[in-house]
Amino acid sequence: MADDVSYEIQGRMALIRLERPDALNALTLPMIAAVKRHAEAAERDPEVTAICITGAGRGFCAGIDMSILVDSTGGGAPTTEAAPPAEPETVRARPALFSFLLDISKPVLAAINGTVAGGGFVLAMMCDMRFMAESATIATIFAKRGLIAEHGMSWLLPRLIGLSRALDVLWSSRKIDATEALRLGLVDRVVPDDALIAAVRAYVDDLAAHCAPQSLAHIKTQLLRHLQTDFDTAAHEADRLMATVLRHPDATEGAMSFVERRPPRFTPWTGGGQ
Repeated sequence: MADDVSYEIQGRMALIRLERPDALNALTLPMIAAVKRHAEAAERDPEVTAICITGAGRGFCAGIDMSILVDSTGGGAPTTEAAPPAEPETVRARPALFSFLLDISKPVLAAINGTVAGGGFVLAMMCDMRFMAESATIATIFAKRGLIAEHGMSWLLPRLIGLSRALDVLWSSRKIDATEALRLGLVDRVVPDDALIAAVRAYVDDLAAHCAPQSLAHIKTQLLRHLQTDFDTAAHEADRLMATVLRHPDATEGAMSFVERRPPRFTPWTGGGQ
């Protein structure tokens, strides 16, 4: 594949796989663009409940390809690990690597199959949840390259694991194994290496069988938005949103499927604020 990223549908899960195993899936600009393109295609697909991002071979993602990093640091202080390519004004955009995943309304799950570092760490943290193979390792790397907490990590990481733990992870840039990653809260599940994708798919299948896709989308938007608001604002917005969703057919279907003791038949979700 020309952009070193593959895309396939496995049941109700869209699987996006980085395909540069010989380089531990180090990122190129076409790869970043391809992840975005595939994620948005999965969001539009009514048959897809959630998206899984993983890597080929023994690495999840070792960060930005070093040739790009060298090009971005010439002539003095480094600027950034790498900037995504410019996008048309019609495309949703945020100012940090892989932050477009925050705008994907469907669940985005990282399947960390191996080495994670630098920009790969950013990719994993921008996902909604992280499943990690027992043999995988995580490292931020930034401080060891003379860089900073890049791409929104200074905002996101303390919210995920707390301030002092975020400082430790970023300062030390050490390799963190799966056991410690789970203890710190960097990941949500640790599973045997050979069961990683199956574990993610089982989670997605459970969501598809029991949860309304529009509920999943609204909850993701709520939680991200309300990270930046006070309690009263969040509660009032939730009240207004509840009044809207109670008029949605899924609210009736959720109640009726419970009463009738049958699987629910919820409305598919294709993004766009349905």
